Amino acid sequence: MECAGKGSRTRCVGPPTRRCGRCGAVAYCSASHQVSHWSVHKEECERLEQQMQRADVLNEFPFAFSREATVEVCEKRETRCSFLARQGVHRVGMWMFECSCRPCVDSSDRPRLIESWNLPSISCPCKGPSSPTPKHLRSWKEYYEWRCIQFCSPVALLLHWPLMLYQAIQLVAARNLIPEFSNELFIHYLGPDKELAQLSVFGELNALFPGVQVHIELVGPAIPGCRDGERIDLHSYAHCIETNCICKCQSENLKFHASSTRSVVRLRLHSGYYHERYGDLAKESLPHLVIAPNAGVAAFMSWLPTIELIKAMNVPAVFSDYCEEAAHLAARCISTVTNLPPSIPVQLNPFRQPLVVEDSALFLPCYSNCFLFGM
Repeated sequence: MECAGKGSRTRCVGPPTRRCGRCGAVAYCSASHQVSHWSVHKEECERLEQQMQRADVLNEFPFAFSREATVEVCEKRETRCSFLARQGVHRVGMWMFECSCRPCVDSSDRPRLIESWNLPSISCPCKGPSSPTPKHLRSWKEYYEWRCIQFCSPVALLLHWPLMLYQAIQLVAARNLIPEFSNELFIHYLGPDKELAQLSVFGELNALFPGVQVHIELVGPAIPGCRDGERIDLHSYAHCIETNCICKCQSENLKFHASSTRSVVRLRLHSGYYHERYGDLAKESLPHLVIAPNAGVAAFMSWLPTIELIKAMNVPAVFSDYCEEAAHLAARCISTVTNLPPSIPVQLNPFRQPLVVEDSALFLPCYSNCFLFGM
C-alpha cells in the first residue's frame, strides 16, 4: 500500500502507517501528508467510511478455507502463494498466474489451452452435472451443492470467471435489458489477461446454459498479435487428475441432462482495444451483451471511446471491479459520458473470487470481480 498523499510537494518519509481516523481506508506516511491530502480526501472520506463498515460482508464465503484466504491474507499472516501451496496448486497449470511469484512469461508464450484442474474428481467440475440447472444460482454454496463439489475445494478461485459472466446475464435478463435467447448467445468480453491461461474454465458455461451455443469474442491489448483470430471450441470441461474418470471419455463428457442439443462454448481472440476492433466483429454478429471484468474504468483513459461506442451500440454492458470504491468511481465516469444513471447499480457479486488481493490501494478488502454494475 502506498501513502495516499504520495505525489504531493514533499517526498514520503516512510511506510504509510498513519491511517485516517475517520474512514480507516487510507493511510499516510506522515501527519503533513495527511493534512495536505485532506482537500482531496474529504470528498471521499464519508463514502469510504460506509464501505469499511460493510467490509466484513465481503469476506463471507462458505468454504472451509475462507478465513485463511481472506482475513489472514489481509493481515499478512498468509499470502496467496502460501495459501495456494497448502491447496497443492501453487504454480501448477491454470493456477500459475494466481500468485505474486508467478514467472515472468510473455503473454505470447502462455499455453494455448490447459485442460486439467490438477485436482481429484470430487474437488472439481470435470463432468456434466447430475441434476438439472437451477433456475437461478445465487451463491457459491448453491453452486457447489449443485455440482457436488466439496467445500474444501479451491476451484472457485478460477470459476469466478464463468460464474461472473453467468451472474451478469442473470442481472440483465431480470431487467429485460437483453433479448431472449434460446440456442445461441453472443458475448463480447473485454480486457482478458490472466484468463488467457485459464480458458478451459469457460467450459463450465456448458453446464450453466445447457443446449446453448455460447459465442465469446475476447478482445484486449493483452492478447498477443500472434494469437489474434485464434479460435477455441470447448465442448466439455477441464479434466481431473484421475486416469479412470469418465471425464477422460469425451462421449460421456458431452452428455447433458437438460437438452438433446449439445452445448459448445466458442471462444475467439482479438488483439487490440474494443473500439478499434468492433467494426470487424460487427460484420459477423452483434453481441447480446458486453462484459468487462475488473475493468478499472476510472483508471484508464482508453475506456472513453469504448464507453461511447457501447452507448451508440445500445447493447447492455456489465462491468466489474475489485472493490466498491473502484466500482463507484467507474460508474460515475460512465454516467458522465452517457448522461444516464447506471442501468445496473453497483452491487456485490456473489461469485467474486474467494481469495483477497494482496497489497491493495485501500484497506478495503479487494477481490477479483468483486462488484458489478452496468450500463
